[in-house]
Amino acid sequence: MVADPPYGIAYAKGSGGKGKHTVRNIEAIVGDAAPFDPAPWLDFADVILWGANHFSTRLPHGRWIAWDKLAGLEAFDSFSDVEFAWHKGRGKDRIFSHLWKGICKASEKGIGKERYHPTQKPIALMDFCIRQCADVPVIIDPYMGSGTTGVAAVTAQRNFIGCEIDPRYFDIACRRIEDAQRQGRLIA
Repeated sequence: MVADPPYGIAYAKGSGGKGKHTVRNIEAIVGDAAPFDPAPWLDFADVILWGANHFSTRLPHGRWIAWDKLAGLEAFDSFSDVEFAWHKGRGKDRIFSHLWKGICKASEKGIGKERYHPTQKPIALMDFCIRQCADVPVIIDPYMGSGTTGVAAVTAQRNFIGCEIDPRYFDIACRRIEDAQRQGRLIA
């Protein structure tokens, strides 16, 4: 399972850059007002949960993935330069360096490569996560948002099961995953 669940931090929109966690004028993230409970997912053999630093007291010992969103650049805004994911089990902590901060993106640039979800991750990051998992035939994301994990799973030639509570994002996810399936794998 590779997921970016609602963290339970009550992500809220603001106006003019004022308010908690604001960059864009966005709607609240469904399910983010209540504390996140990772317990239902801990029985899976291999689990990666993004935002786990926000609910780490509810997790057993594991390893960490740190995503350096600035890829070595100097900080230029008031938002976090790194995000953390918890990876079930013992092993090495990992760092993934990939520029993805505001309008600065190392990947997914150009027409048809919009950012569809306020907490959307880059496909390259989710591909990295899938490669960290054991060689399992199915990747599951119960909080698929705009479908980035599904796109990465298709690219990695893995089967994918995704769920999304918000119908708008579900439709976007389905379209993105179907587009990735039509395109096929371009890199061997």
